[in-house]
Amino acid sequence: MSQSHPTPAALTMTEKIYAAHSNDKNVRAGDIAIIVPDVVLLNDTSGTITTAQLKMMGIKQIANPDQVVVVTDHFYPPKDVTSANSVRMLKNLSHDMGIKHLYDSGRGGIEHALLPEIGLIGPGGLVFGADSHTCTAGALNASGMGFGSTDLAAVLATGELWVKVPPSIRIELTGKPNPFVTGKDIILSIIGQIGCDGALNAALEFGGAGLFHLNIDERFAIANMAVEAGAETCVFEFDEQVQAYIECSGWQEHSPVYPDKGASYQSVISIALETIQPVLAAPPSPDHCKQLKDLLGTKVNQVYIGNCSNGTMTDLRQAASILRHHDVKAEVRLIIVPATNKIYRQAAQEGLLDIFARAGAFVSMPTCGACFGGHMGILAAGETAIATTNRNFRGRMGHIDSQVFLANAWIAAAAAVKGEIYDPARLLKEVSI
Repeated sequence: MSQSHPTPAALTMTEKIYAAHSNDKNVRAGDIAIIVPDVVLLNDTSGTITTAQLKMMGIKQIANPDQVVVVTDHFYPPKDVTSANSVRMLKNLSHDMGIKHLYDSGRGGIEHALLPEIGLIGPGGLVFGADSHTCTAGALNASGMGFGSTDLAAVLATGELWVKVPPSIRIELTGKPNPFVTGKDIILSIIGQIGCDGALNAALEFGGAGLFHLNIDERFAIANMAVEAGAETCVFEFDEQVQAYIECSGWQEHSPVYPDKGASYQSVISIALETIQPVLAAPPSPDHCKQLKDLLGTKVNQVYIGNCSNGTMTDLRQAASILRHHDVKAEVRLIIVPATNKIYRQAAQEGLLDIFARAGAFVSMPTCGACFGGHMGILAAGETAIATTNRNFRGRMGHIDSQVFLANAWIAAAAAVKGEIYDPARLLKEVSI
């Protein structure tokens, strides 16, 4: 349980968010506190286990139906009878328990991109989800934490959960990124520096003057992969860009949090953005980072641009800048998946989907399918993929003897054109000559 702290202390953003969602406002890092989240997030994989746990517990009515958001995105559209039954189970749960926030893929999108877009999470907010990339919410000065499906069943039944408040690691961003360096490169560089367990059981807190140069899409890409550094959650500082985003999304609470001067951090890491070059995560781990120049010429069979970390308008525009003047190499499969229905429609209005289709890409409505090796883009034995996704563990996107390289959308699109890892700056320069 939370401990008694004799004197007021300077607090991190994470401590402030968890204290605000606890009956004990004296909560500090290391304390175990009873927390009431703003949102409980379920999807069509882990959500089925949660549903089964509720049945085993004999729960006939959940504590707060308005707290719950259900998104069908992982196996949507269903690829087989098992996945179809899973989707139906979640729909039945929503109906039986009075859950109003139910989003099928064609009416919503991928959960971590959808939740901020529709104004269900924002500054000062807290979301618990049975998916590790719930940490994406941190981009909006909020906190998202992944839990097991059984834990979420307890939250649904009671509306609250015991949580150990994590200590924070401060990431101080300075300078301005170089051309063709994106949020993807920044987070891969951080993970490459500290390792996949560098922030184990901690929260990453991002701030500094360098934030000014990162739009919200870039921040989503960074926040999404905080868990790949071992972090429980992450929080970005509030600024004008977050303010502008929530004015469009409709987030009502508007309770931004700021770190106190003198807040206690587990460590402080300074990142000079101008020193980062385009990078890729080579197999078999997100922390196996390599400079683009060191991987040039690596042959690829499939390119995937999309998912909850990099299926934004920023990513699609970057890809279109490459594909506007080039066709996809005949030997390459290019799969492009906008993260939400709204992004899909905006990409259509801007003519990006037509650019992709003309170039020879397969364009899908939002789905997690290929990202986690579920469907719609499985790799065969010996195949290599470039993906803007968040994990490249062995067998992640298909056969255990396939390989996945993680990269930004520019690098991915250039690889689709050339059939190998290629410098996007050079490709665009060739067009202009």
